[in-house]
Amino acid sequence: MRNLQLQRRTWALLAVVVPLLALLIYVALRTGPLAPIAVTVASVESGTIRPSLFGVGTVEARYTYKIGPTFAGRVKRLDVHVGDLVKPGQVLGEMEPVDLGDRIRSQEFALRKAEASMTEAQARHAYALSQVRRYEQLFAARLTSEEVLAGKRQELQITEAAAAASREDFARMRTDREALVTQRNNLRLVAPVGGVVVTRDVDPGTTLVAGQTAVEVIDPDSLWINARFDQISASGLAAGLPARIELRSRRGAALAGSVLRAEPKADAVTEEALAKVVFAGKPSPMPAVGEIAEVTVNLPELASTPIIPNVALRRQSGKLGVWQLVGGQLSFTSIGVGASDLEGRVQVLSGLKNGDVIVLHSEKALNVGSRVKVVQSLSGGAP
Repeated sequence: MRNLQLQRRTWALLAVVVPLLALLIYVALRTGPLAPIAVTVASVESGTIRPSLFGVGTVEARYTYKIGPTFAGRVKRLDVHVGDLVKPGQVLGEMEPVDLGDRIRSQEFALRKAEASMTEAQARHAYALSQVRRYEQLFAARLTSEEVLAGKRQELQITEAAAAASREDFARMRTDREALVTQRNNLRLVAPVGGVVVTRDVDPGTTLVAGQTAVEVIDPDSLWINARFDQISASGLAAGLPARIELRSRRGAALAGSVLRAEPKADAVTEEALAKVVFAGKPSPMPAVGEIAEVTVNLPELASTPIIPNVALRRQSGKLGVWQLVGGQLSFTSIGVGASDLEGRVQVLSGLKNGDVIVLHSEKALNVGSRVKVVQSLSGGAP
């Protein structure tokens, strides 16, 4: 009787434990650590991509004019300020003449004296010439001696030399006066072209040396971007390629442009390729010189190859590849990749072919032998 009761208790216990154990196994296989990992997949397809280069640069002016005096002196006046628009030939300021006016007047007095001396010397030469001719006639008529004629000819040579010297003195003094007048005209600081004043380094009363900049003017139509690109991805960078320019002060408002030229000299320190990128039209308002700009250059379209999203790329044991589903089994496939575009697509050069199924996102980190189930999307993120 006791055995029968024990058997009944045993069967009752088994009736409770076995379903619980089965439920536990079911939960572990479906939602626990042994459950398959949810993944999203995609098929490899052939297509073309248009790679792009992303770089950063600064706004610069192609033509900059630094205006200053040609000799040392003090600034008398300066009529323009930063941001002013100037026209070609406009007077921007003037230097203090100091004693330049007195020197010009003194040179004028000396010039008039040299002119009088030259006139006197020319008159003496003309008189000596007439005397030579007169004594030549007298000598031909045997009315004077040869010694007297020789003396008159010597006097002619002396007056001719004096006249030549006086002419040279007059020309030298006139040149000196013209140089002083030119120097006085150079007292004015004149804009060589139309543009915008970007710097004003001095104020009236400041003493400047020859060649020192007082005002800097740029041509607003000559603005460009001095852009820098990573040398690794700069293959194909050339003049004429379309570009997209986004100024730091105008986030979200892209401007059209193009590559003017790729510089033949790269930066060996930062390992960057350099290029000049110009605006398609004059930006309004004018950006500040030195402002940071982000530049995206569209390179030529590449030949058709297998293409995958770059989010599928993984690195296992130092090798780059993708998780591939073959017959429902998960395996890691090493691949060779090429260029990529800004849409997140990358070329596959080796390792995959059209139609292969690869994992894009997974609910957890994957390993060889992991059980997976394919879903349309992941709700908890995509590692």
